[in-house]
Amino acid sequence: MHDVDALQSQDLRGLTPQALEALAQHLLVRVQQQSREIVWRDAKIEKITFELARLKRWKFGARTEAMDAQQRQLFLETLVEDEADLQAQLAELQARQSPPPVSPEKAPQPPRRQALPEHLRRVEHHHEPADTHCPAVDCGEPMTRVGEDVSERLDIVPAEFFVHRHIRGKWVCRCCQRQGVDRLVQEPAEPQVIERGIPASGLVAYTLISRFADHVPYYRQEAINARSGVHTPRSTLAAWAGQAGAALHPLYEALKRFVLGSAVVQADETTVDMLDPGAGKTRKAYVWAYARGEFDPQPGVVYDFCLGRGSKYPLAFLGGLPTENRDPPWSGTLVCDRYGGYDSVLDPKVFPRRVSAACAAHARRKFDELAKSGKSTLATQAIVRFAAIYHAEKSFAGMDGPTRTQARQRITAPLWQELHTWLKLERGRVADGGATANAIDYSLNHWPALTHHLLDGAVPVDNNYLERQIKPWAMGRKAWLFCGSELAGQRAAVVMSLVQSAKLNGLEPWAYLRDVLGRLPTHLNSRIDDLLPHRWQSLHIPD
Repeated sequence: MHDVDALQSQDLRGLTPQALEALAQHLLVRVQQQSREIVWRDAKIEKITFELARLKRWKFGARTEAMDAQQRQLFLETLVEDEADLQAQLAELQARQSPPPVSPEKAPQPPRRQALPEHLRRVEHHHEPADTHCPAVDCGEPMTRVGEDVSERLDIVPAEFFVHRHIRGKWVCRCCQRQGVDRLVQEPAEPQVIERGIPASGLVAYTLISRFADHVPYYRQEAINARSGVHTPRSTLAAWAGQAGAALHPLYEALKRFVLGSAVVQADETTVDMLDPGAGKTRKAYVWAYARGEFDPQPGVVYDFCLGRGSKYPLAFLGGLPTENRDPPWSGTLVCDRYGGYDSVLDPKVFPRRVSAACAAHARRKFDELAKSGKSTLATQAIVRFAAIYHAEKSFAGMDGPTRTQARQRITAPLWQELHTWLKLERGRVADGGATANAIDYSLNHWPALTHHLLDGAVPVDNNYLERQIKPWAMGRKAWLFCGSELAGQRAAVVMSLVQSAKLNGLEPWAYLRDVLGRLPTHLNSRIDDLLPHRWQSLHIPD
């Protein structure tokens, strides 16, 4: 039988009738097979195209609005995975076809990708022809290199464990030995955060970052390390974290003083479950977050793990009562929601130098909840008015405090006044006790605090900035579910305060903690502020 793919017309000459018939039968079977394959491929392409179109409808459709933030994120990640899978299948099926050649002017442009970071290590692979002589039969002369094409691919090497070997030489004086005196000189061992232990500061920092920034439980860290042949029981990892947390506590106290050194402080709180062994279950604890104002050029955030939500916790954190025999309590503008626990903290009779600033996002949120019910045109109008204020605030972002104050007085102060007049008018038209009345009352009852930012450009219009700083705790509690004890919660607050402040200052958290943990054993306590994130960068010397 002839090779059908290589068959030429001249090959048919001289074939016997039987051979021609057999060839025709073979060709007929092959055509039928190809026809079935084409039908199957077209159906498959049609199905994949339909699936891709449906994915896009889901991705941009309204049904994602019914999900919360975590569900939507997981849903969108799954959509990306599915879309990439279908695109790969579609490309493979289309590659089997023989489409007409694409003219150069109609060639599809490759997608524009973000350039890979310049600081990453580059491993160069040079590809040159084995023979650089002209391939033409009648030439064969050496060719000249006129340029090159460079492409880059991103790769990774999993975390590499390595060992620091510290070899301290011993030196003796033979002369003194001959006189019966033993005299030995040797460099002393440098103090370490984990004394008489195996971890260097880099490994301790890695353990803390994995636990408190990436929220990887110790049992999973143990398994990850074991893949590299390193045995680190979870109890050992926990012990390292405990010792490191204690070593970092003075730096945490310095960070607290730094945050409270700002004239504008933002405050909020969130819940965290804590194990209660005596009751055989968990109880609710709270993490209070305090940050320097959103527009402060030197950012910082500090967390305070507490057993409750009462006013005594923020009261104590901000310096206690003026009558107590201690340093003067903090004074300035406190940006917070209208939770009653802040009332005694902001009591003007006790703290005349403290000013309350309310969160516009909370006021807007009351109307947003009404608007979602679809039964309140008033809520929709309120949201439109808030949107105009926020649109103007966005244009003030790069201004300094005095300039922002002037811009607010000129642009947004009239918008707030119009909103105030409109709210009072609408309040007289709605009955008491309803959801609409409650939404309006929230804004009207707190109007001086809600508009205090108009008088001070250093004060943000809302507390969304601090709410973003609390998100690491929300992510963490989904991973580790609860804190094992009050001390564990306080230790988490210490590490997470430093890690989040490092991020706010543009630092890589592991590099920061590694360096700090290496310095702390010999660092003067009187100069502890030098290790705070906003000052550390100028002191750091790369390895």
